[in-house]
Amino acid sequence: MSAATLAIPGKPRRRRRSPQVGGHLAMVLATVVLGAPLLWMALASLKTPEELYQVPLQWLPGVPSLDNYAQAAGAIPLGRLLLNSIGLTVVGAGLKVALGLACAYALVFLDFPFRRVVFGLVIATLMIPPQITIIPNYTLVAGLGWLNTYQGILVPGLASAFGTFLFRQHFLTLPTSILEAAELDGAGHWRRLWRFVVPMSTPTLAAVALVSVVTEWNDYLWPFLVVDDPSTMTLPVGLTLLQNTDGMSDWGVLLAATVVVTLPILLVFLILQRRLVAGLTAGAVTG
Repeated sequence: MSAATLAIPGKPRRRRRSPQVGGHLAMVLATVVLGAPLLWMALASLKTPEELYQVPLQWLPGVPSLDNYAQAAGAIPLGRLLLNSIGLTVVGAGLKVALGLACAYALVFLDFPFRRVVFGLVIATLMIPPQITIIPNYTLVAGLGWLNTYQGILVPGLASAFGTFLFRQHFLTLPTSILEAAELDGAGHWRRLWRFVVPMSTPTLAAVALVSVVTEWNDYLWPFLVVDDPSTMTLPVGLTLLQNTDGMSDWGVLLAATVVVTLPILLVFLILQRRLVAGLTAGAVTG
């Protein structure tokens, strides 16, 4: 045994601090910073107007009440806005996933000229700010007569370069022997995609679906530009109706409507966050 391994008599041994302590403290701090506004919003939506403007600020409501939610539902068509958001989110996210799957499959498993050039163009679109395309898209939608329509909200954003890139990187890691065996059995491209590739890509599929759902649900600027009819508005845009209501000065009502917008997608994200991380890291080291 070497002398370096022997404990020196009378000298206490130093304990190494676990490197995880700093990470845990940073995580707790980030959680507090990000979660405190959401918690205050939810609690404030249950307060009376007097409690909201009370100084010093009190976090907990004296007597929790759902009156703010009832007033919000009476001021704007909250049920219709909720149905619009759910429908547009499901259809929009579903089409984005389907188009991303088909495009990524073609880039990986089909041999056609300039395949790498096409993939380069897909990657290049990720570097273009979406605000640049607002004016051309609005001109196109207005020319087609799609203002105040569901297709006017959906169609311009269906192409997902992020989904195509993530699917393509994951498809490169799949075993080609399975697809070659399926091809020998007479399976066409459509069958190979849905019977073999998709079942082997569940984590990535869940990640792209979750990102698409969050994006569609929270989209505000584009629906705000192309829709001014409450019957076709989504929830985020519908909040502007509540703010523009004559005499609306009760922030509790606005906060209650904001909770209705935030809570569903927050719950979906918390439930599926593990699949999101697994899907984003799948194929990350593939060139």
